[in-house]
Amino acid sequence: MTETLLDQAWAESEAAPEDGALRLRYYARLIEAEMVLLLEHEATGDTITPKVFDLEDGPLVLAFDLESRLTEFTGLPAPYAAMPGRALIDMLAGKSLGLGLNLGVAPSSRLLPPEIVDWLAQMIAERPEELSTRILALHAPKGLPEALLLALDQRLARMEGLARMAYLAGVEYESGAGGHMLAFVDAAPDSEAALARAVQSALSFSGVEAGMLDVTFLAVEEPRAAEFARVGLRFDLPQPAPQTDNPPVAPGTDPKRPPRLR
Repeated sequence: MTETLLDQAWAESEAAPEDGALRLRYYARLIEAEMVLLLEHEATGDTITPKVFDLEDGPLVLAFDLESRLTEFTGLPAPYAAMPGRALIDMLAGKSLGLGLNLGVAPSSRLLPPEIVDWLAQMIAERPEELSTRILALHAPKGLPEALLLALDQRLARMEGLARMAYLAGVEYESGAGGHMLAFVDAAPDSEAALARAVQSALSFSGVEAGMLDVTFLAVEEPRAAEFARVGLRFDLPQPAPQTDNPPVAPGTDPKRPPRLR
């Protein structure tokens, strides 16, 4: 049986049920995983109809982190929509629907009630506050928890094409305060909000205080970008492969066109 990252995170959290950081890491894996949602029938354009199961504790939909697991559950090929866990949670938030994950086909089998779905949606929707103070100096990052660095690496690895790279550096402000800042270089048009939310999500699910990390956006030719490059810890964001044609886009895969529930 294939063990996925979600399985591993679930096993770690089960082995230490009192460890809140491990529980957050499990939810972070869910948010970042590529999920397949079981549908009632094939998608129509951008509109999908999840298959809803009416149980005694309330209605729920089913999602799996591998297509083979969905097929194992259904026993035969079935319609589905593939999407990041983040998009799935956003889509279900406020709908009073529970979420069944890998039910009966994996160690990470679990039921999330609607209140957990809504809590997750709130966690990933938060954004850092904008800064109004000037930077005096930058230096190499130090003293940051390993959990935060790992969470950042995992989040940014899924932000394909939204920026060229990012640098994490220590910062001293004109106000006398200090901290750390993540500078995105050459962010794609209209991507700032998504990138800021990704950073906030990394903070939230790593259990780190939200005030520990600020965000800025720079063009590669700006002098400040060179300063970050000299002292900062670099994260390379994946870049999309060149496209020679325009293949159809499956529902849920385009963050600018989330699937609509019917």
